[in-house]
Amino acid sequence: MRIGLDVMGGDYAPKAAVLGAIETYTTLPADQKLVLIGDSNQVKTICTEVGFDVNNFELVHTDEVIGMGEHPTKAIVKKPNSSIAVGFGLLKEGKIDAFSSAGNTGAMLVGSMFSVKAIPGVIRPCMPTIVPKLHGGVGIILDVGANADCKPDVLLQFGILGKLLAENIYEVNNPKVGLMNIGEEEEKGNLLSLATYPLMKDTEMFNFIGNIEGRDLFNDKADVIVCDGFTGNIILKLAESFYVLTRKKGLKDEFFDRFNYEQYGGSPILGVNAPVVIGHGISSPEAIKNMLLLSRDLITSGLIDKIKQAFQ
Repeated sequence: MRIGLDVMGGDYAPKAAVLGAIETYTTLPADQKLVLIGDSNQVKTICTEVGFDVNNFELVHTDEVIGMGEHPTKAIVKKPNSSIAVGFGLLKEGKIDAFSSAGNTGAMLVGSMFSVKAIPGVIRPCMPTIVPKLHGGVGIILDVGANADCKPDVLLQFGILGKLLAENIYEVNNPKVGLMNIGEEEEKGNLLSLATYPLMKDTEMFNFIGNIEGRDLFNDKADVIVCDGFTGNIILKLAESFYVLTRKKGLKDEFFDRFNYEQYGGSPILGVNAPVVIGHGISSPEAIKNMLLLSRDLITSGLIDKIKQAFQ
C-alpha cells in the first residue's frame, strides 16, 4: 500500500505536513508506505531538524505549488508540476493507492474529476464530514461544499454514498438516513426537499427515516444526514466554531472537545474512482496524521469498489 501526501498544501505547509507524516509513520506496518509529494529539499531539512530518517519516506520532487487562493481549474492546467497535479497523476497511473492534501480544496475537486474521474453512474461526487453524537459515536453529513446547488436525484445518491461510508468506515449497521429540512412533516421544505422526499421514501438503497431538523444533528435520530452543499457547508462551519468558542470561554467538555477538526483529519471525495481526502487548510501535524489514517482506511475497506457495485 502506498499512501500519497501533498506536503505543500495547507497554511502551515510543508512543516505541519511532514511532521504529520512522521507521526503517521510510527503507526503504520512495514507494508504501508508514505509517498511525500512536494519540495524534497524542504522535506529533508525538516526531517533532519527532528532527527528522523527521511529514507523512511518515498519522495517525489515537485517545484510548483498551487496556492490556497488560486483559481482551481486554471492552476491545475498552468502548474502541471505542482504537488497537487503530480499527486493526481500518480494516483491515475496507480503508482499510489490514495492521495490527500490540506491544500486548495477546489484544485483537489477539479483534480479528482480530471484525473481519476467520477465512478460511472455517480452524477456528482460529494464531500462528507463527521459530526459527534451526544451519546457517543459519530454521524455523517453530506454534501458539505462540493455542490452548492443540487437536484433531487443527486441528493438521493448522496444518501447511498453516505450509507456506504457509514457502514464501511465507521461500522454503523444499517445506518438511518435523514433529509435535512425545516420541519419533520413530509410536506415541509423548499422545492428541492419536497421533490427529494418521495425519491428517498421509495428507494430500497438505504434506510430512509424521513426529514430531520437542525436540532437533530447531534442526537441519534439519523446516522447519515443529506443536504445540498450550500446548507451543509454552513452547518459545518457553525459546528467547527463550537470547539473554538468553548475554549475561548474556558469551558472544558468531552462532547465539545469532539468538535476539534484535528480528530477527523479530512473529508473524502465520495464518488470518484480512487481514495482522495481533503484536509482543513489550517491542518496541524495531528490533523495530517488522521487524514493519512483515513486514507489508509479508505483503501483497506474497499469502499471504492463497493460504491462501484452500488451504482452498476
